Amino acid sequence: MPKKIMVVDDDPDIVDYLINVFEDHGYDTCRASDGISAYDVAKAEKPDLITLDIEMPHEWGPRFYRRLTNEEEFSDIPVIVISGLSGIHLAIRRAVATIKKPFDPADVIQIVHEALGD
Repeated sequence: MPKKIMVVDDDPDIVDYLINVFEDHGYDTCRASDGISAYDVAKAEKPDLITLDIEMPHEWGPRFYRRLTNEEEFSDIPVIVISGLSGIHLAIRRAVATIKKPFDPADVIQIVHEALGD
């Protein structure tokens, strides 16, 4: 069964691009456009990894991630921060990686493989 990656970003073009990259590499995917909807999607879809933008409407990425990882079943879920903001390496200290936009999809896939043990 393929592993599932949840893409959380308020830019639909970034979401579509990442979804295509992940699906082209055999992963299942799900998506959310902000931290509030991301929480519900994560609970329903049970992703194996999350890519997360920092600055989004309604609820910022770090707040969503803190709220999600307070749940026992998500306490160890890996996250890759993908953002255009500077200083993103400080946003989520437990992130397996922080990637600045624009990004190289090959770099993202390599980090995903390492994080998921593929």
